[in-house]
Amino acid sequence: MQTPRRTFLRHAAIGTSLAALSKLAVAQQAKSPSAKPGSLPVLFIGHGSPMNAISDNAFTQTLHRWGRRLPQPTAVLVVSAHWLSRGVTGVTAHEAPPTIHDFQGFPDELQQMQYPAKGHPELARRAAALVRSNPAIATDKWGLDHGTWTVLHHLYPDASVPVFQVSIDYDKPAAFHHAAGRELAALREMGVLIIGSGNLVHNLRATEDFPDGLAASRPWAQNFDRAVKSALAAGDEKALLAYESLDREARMAVPTPDHYWPFLYALGAGGRKPPATVFEGFQRGTLGMRCLQWA
Repeated sequence: MQTPRRTFLRHAAIGTSLAALSKLAVAQQAKSPSAKPGSLPVLFIGHGSPMNAISDNAFTQTLHRWGRRLPQPTAVLVVSAHWLSRGVTGVTAHEAPPTIHDFQGFPDELQQMQYPAKGHPELARRAAALVRSNPAIATDKWGLDHGTWTVLHHLYPDASVPVFQVSIDYDKPAAFHHAAGRELAALREMGVLIIGSGNLVHNLRATEDFPDGLAASRPWAQNFDRAVKSALAAGDEKALLAYESLDREARMAVPTPDHYWPFLYALGAGGRKPPATVFEGFQRGTLGMRCLQWA
C-alpha cells in the first residue's frame, strides 16, 4: 500500500496568470462573505492511513463524536500534508471539488469512495488574499485529497459543509508555515473551521504490525510525541518550530516535514493558548495520531 509523498503545484500548471489572480483577490477584500458570529475553532488531525476512512476504531469513533460537538461552520479550510507546492500557495476555488484518490494498493471500496462536499470559491479567494508572505492563487488544479476527505467523512458524514484546501509551499521553512497560519486565522471570524491534517510522528518506513493504542512500538516515536505535547503545554512555539531539536531522534520521527507542516498552520491560526488534546495514540506502531483543538 503506497501513497505518493509529494504532489507539487507549479506556476506553469496554473492556467491563469498570477497577476490577474492577485487583482481578483484584492477585489474580494472589499466584499464580506456571510459569516456566523464568533470565532470558529482550529483543529489539527493526525489522519494516519487512508484505511481510516472505512475503519471503525478508537480514532474514527473519536472523529464522529468530535464532529457532533463542533459548531456548524460556514466552510472548512484544510491544510493537508498531501498537497505540496513550490514557490506559491494554492487555494482550491471549485464550486464542486473532486475527490482525489491519491494512493495505490488499497481496497476497491476505498478507491470508489466519494466526498461530494461543495466548495466555497468566495472564501477561497478571501483566503488567497489573506496570505501576504507568499504569492497565493485560487486554482482548480487540485481537489480534496485523502488528507482531507478521509477525516471529513467522519467529522461531517453528510458532506453538507463546503470545503476548500490550501497548499503547503514545500520550499519554505517552519517559520513561514506558522506565519501563514496566523494570516489565515482571520477566516475564523468569517465562520471558517481551519484544519491542519498531517501526523506529528510520520515515518512510513518504520511502521509495523502492532496494536493501536497509547503506546508506540518504538521509544523514538513515543519520545517525540511526548516532547511535542510538553512544548504545547508550555506554550513554547519556538521549540515547536525548531522541531529537529525537540528530541535527539527527531529525524527518525519526522524524516520529511510534509506531515508536520500542517500542524504549524494550526498552531499559527490557533493563537497563544495551549490546545486541548482530543485524541492521542499510535497506529501501525509508530504513526502518531494526536489530534488537537484550539478553542
